[in-house]
Amino acid sequence: MAYSEEIKKIRQKCFLSQEAFGRELGVSFSSINRWESGKRKPSISAMKKMKDFCDAHNFDFKALEEQWTQIENK
Repeated sequence: MAYSEEIKKIRQKCFLSQEAFGRELGVSFSSINRWESGKRKPSISAMKKMKDFCDAHNFDFKALEEQWTQIENK
């Protein structure tokens, strides 16, 4: 599964809109939208915030981390 799909899956597990998820992570709605559409990839800082979010909600972060690492190493 692509990193964009993993991000969307995490957001939807909490029944959050893109805007609400952005507030949780301290990023804009448009950032979430671009990540989920695959137009942009999250920064290292944003990935750290997503990891913290996943840890706080007992979500598995490993799949997202693996996908992000694959695109980062290309």
